[in-house]
Amino acid sequence: MPPNLTGYYRFVSQENMDNYLRALDINVVLRKLVCLLKPDKEIIHTGDHMVIRTITSLRDYVMDFDLGVQFEEDLGPVDGRKCQTTVSWEGDQLVCEQLGEKRNRGWRHWLEGDHLHLRMTAEDEVCVQVFQKVK
Repeated sequence: MPPNLTGYYRFVSQENMDNYLRALDINVVLRKLVCLLKPDKEIIHTGDHMVIRTITSLRDYVMDFDLGVQFEEDLGPVDGRKCQTTVSWEGDQLVCEQLGEKRNRGWRHWLEGDHLHLRMTAEDEVCVQVFQKVK
């Protein structure tokens, strides 16, 4: 049975965000700004339904979805694109596949103790973020 990811998580660290954003064709000014942000995550996980809020001082991004069901994700606030997105479990990892203009786009979340890990991919770039569960 997959873990329940419900909780509030504070930003701890990130690696390779600038190159990941460059792979998404984000302009240099916005890349520099995003690299300074320290987002928090709030996850509500109820059965096969999940809501993942990424919270920053600039704006929040909310994903509201049913596991295993493809939906159109509007990534306008991120990079102006739309994707066909499916989120499902692979063992203990929550895996998101975002089909669209960019190859190999998606992410995966997993827990190690009270740390939530996020691995985001686009093209050949990988960005890793770590969050600490606070409640």
